[in-house]
Amino acid sequence: MAAKGSIYGGLIASGWQTALLTMRLQVDSLLNHTDAQGSPGVENIRFRKPVRPGERLTARYTILVAEPSARRPTLGKLLGRTELVDEAGDVVYQMDGWGLIGRRPDAAGESTLS
Repeated sequence: MAAKGSIYGGLIASGWQTALLTMRLQVDSLLNHTDAQGSPGVENIRFRKPVRPGERLTARYTILVAEPSARRPTLGKLLGRTELVDEAGDVVYQMDGWGLIGRRPDAAGESTLS
């Protein structure tokens, strides 16, 4: 088998397959439950460790920056880190990306992130 002779020593998933599946998890588990309004871009993507067939992976999302939009008071900007972690606790994939999230009014009528 050609994969055995590769630098990875066996079959692995494409980094883009990993990114795609992680994005699907993020949409289903997080973004579909918010007032997501799109994304102005990604800061970085890292494929830190090969993903092999049969591995069980867990996704986590950490907000790094949350601030109101300077031009649209009904929107907030989030910089979030999405990570995919293997059973050993090692990060196999990481992406830092910006998201635009709708803001809801607080008791005083000011917009807050929702």
